[in-house]
Amino acid sequence: MGSRDYPKSSLRRPPVVIAVIAVVLVLVVAVSFWVSASGEKAPEASATPKPSPSLPQVPGGQYGYAAARKTDPKPLTPKELFGSAKITNENRSYRRTTFDSSKVCKDAISGPKLEKALKAAGCNQLIRASFRDAKGLVIGTVGVANLKTSAGAKKVATAGAGDERKDFLKPLPGKDEISKFLGQGEAYAGGWYHGHYAVLLWFQFKDGHKPKKSELKRLTQAAVDITDQTVFAALDTRSISGVPS
Repeated sequence: MGSRDYPKSSLRRPPVVIAVIAVVLVLVVAVSFWVSASGEKAPEASATPKPSPSLPQVPGGQYGYAAARKTDPKPLTPKELFGSAKITNENRSYRRTTFDSSKVCKDAISGPKLEKALKAAGCNQLIRASFRDAKGLVIGTVGVANLKTSAGAKKVATAGAGDERKDFLKPLPGKDEISKFLGQGEAYAGGWYHGHYAVLLWFQFKDGHKPKKSELKRLTQAAVDITDQTVFAALDTRSISGVPS
């Protein structure tokens, strides 16, 4: 599936600050013009002006607070990432079937390269959740690893990348009649990253057949639909505010 830092966070200075600055500048120009026209002396500035309250500073960079665990220290929770049991995007619907959380990250993955990357990146938790589509044809597992830095997350997301991956997120079978088949057959596996989090993926067809190139788009779309409304929505909040949603 390859690496993908998706989606990008948008961190902007609040527009109200710009508006206030503009108003102050207009008032200063107006007072200066009036004093010059009337011939009066402009009032002297106070020797000890009152300090104005400072605005909180969001860390710079694409991921804000979520760029590193140091500025985003609170642990993830399954509810924060996967609180919605049902997800709909346009006419495509999905349902969460199960989830789990592990502080031993290697227990939720397979492959020596990925295990090594998780250890080097200081993984301290990995939360997984599994989903099925409304028709019962597509099933998948999404996992989020909590790492120390963005650089470490990128290395985890790309560990073992290739045509035939030997390093991947372990699928998490559900107890229902559809997602219980997770892990049986061929899958579309890979990883993305957002700040100091790696988002690992395993998506397949229920019958386990090897997806053709024309079918990969369907699996990718399911992964995007689900992560957009769960994982990335939660991580965007952390990027901007520094606290869980």
